[in-house]
Amino acid sequence: MIEVLTDMPDGVTGIRASGRISGEDFRAFAPTMAALGAAEEIRIVEVIAPDYEGFGPGGLAEDLKMGFGTLLRHHAAFKRIAVVSDKDWVRHTMHALGWMVPGEVAVFGLDDLDEAKQWAAG
Repeated sequence: MIEVLTDMPDGVTGIRASGRISGEDFRAFAPTMAALGAAEEIRIVEVIAPDYEGFGPGGLAEDLKMGFGTLLRHHAAFKRIAVVSDKDWVRHTMHALGWMVPGEVAVFGLDDLDEAKQWAAG
């Protein structure tokens, strides 16, 4: 499931990924992605919940299509992405591949969500 978090600073979009994410979840999230792409600056707090299990049917294909589409069209708008998770593989992946993400990327633990919000807004 992908849910939009509402308790975010101005100009920051909060996203929470949990369970197994399907293609339908991404299609339901498309309007939020479109609004993000229309913003002058893209600042995101992405929370990977403890129960996140990865992709379900069609999830990976939709993620790649939506993610790369937004990235290619709005590359310069990406300013800060805070990834919030206690999963070791998330931290390792972001440290290994974060250089490919435009803008600044930082990884925070779940207990540091407020700090992640402040950092993304800064």
